[in-house]
Amino acid sequence: MTHTHTNGPEHDFEPVPGLPADLPKGEKILWQGRPATKLVSRRVMKVNWFAGYFAVLLVWTLAAGYADGRTWPHVLFSAGAVLLLSAVFLGMMELFAWGVHKTTLYTITNKRVVMRIGVALSATFNLPFAKMVSADLRLDKRGGGDIALTMAQGHRLSFFSFWPHVRGYKSGSMVPQMICLKNAQQPARILADALSGYASVRIREVAVAASEAGPAFGGATPVAAE
Repeated sequence: MTHTHTNGPEHDFEPVPGLPADLPKGEKILWQGRPATKLVSRRVMKVNWFAGYFAVLLVWTLAAGYADGRTWPHVLFSAGAVLLLSAVFLGMMELFAWGVHKTTLYTITNKRVVMRIGVALSATFNLPFAKMVSADLRLDKRGGGDIALTMAQGHRLSFFSFWPHVRGYKSGSMVPQMICLKNAQQPARILADALSGYASVRIREVAVAASEAGPAFGGATPVAAE
């Protein structure tokens, strides 16, 4: 398989994009990918929800100003302030979503999952198959989705180090996941094949609504399909 992912200048030290060191003998890359900016924006940052909120606030500002008998210049000034605030806020959220896309690189090898994450402070985490309990694919109606990786007890991971690349907590442990993958079934199939030699790892696919809550929060209760 050909891998065309390249590093930004902040990751020039990596011998292989997404990896802190050369692969050991016998290990090979099976897949690499990133979160899709639009999916991060919609599902993690909830940009559509906030845009709706600011739209309602704008209408309320115009209606309230008119009802109070204020002059149109004053009403339009207030509306302009709301528009400016919403543009700055939504722009920052979109910028963060782009940053997640740009700085993240997920790697599946024949022995582990490697997650290079972090917008402000980059870090690389190794999730070996030998310490993996389950891999859960969550798909929306558009084919986008997340792949949650439940690790064995004792494999301690920090929620704040991984956010937004998390599903939440399961049995008191944080569950990392590869988030907002545009075509999630492809890496899921590759991961399932790679995990086939590890009998202790459960692989599930769960279907969720396209408008499900983001990775760090709950959402519609999924129905598992073994």
